[in-house]
Amino acid sequence: MIPMTTIHTTEFKDLLLDEKARIEGEMTGIAHKNPEIAGDWEPSAPDLNNPTADSNDVADSMETFEENASIEVELEARLLEINAALARIETGTYGVCRICKNPIEEARLRANPAAPTCIEHREG
Repeated sequence: MIPMTTIHTTEFKDLLLDEKARIEGEMTGIAHKNPEIAGDWEPSAPDLNNPTADSNDVADSMETFEENASIEVELEARLLEINAALARIETGTYGVCRICKNPIEEARLRANPAAPTCIEHREG
């Protein structure tokens, strides 16, 4: 297995940054950044102070909020994976399995540029 080259690292960094921008764009529609914790997002709560809203409207708003909260958790988890991969690029450890320290297969990184492990050690 050939170790990652600077050219590959640059290419994967671009892929990760593109995915990060796409996910952050999706997040802005359902969540907002937590001003107290860097990198943390919180689902945006619906405005329930509408005096003309009937109980069905309120229930719909709450259901949408719960769905958005679930989506936000998944997107935020992916952002954390992407940010960790970008940090590995900066420290020179990108493309190295965190378990066995062997190079991660290029096909695996193409399928998931944020992968922290080789195929043998991939998580469930």
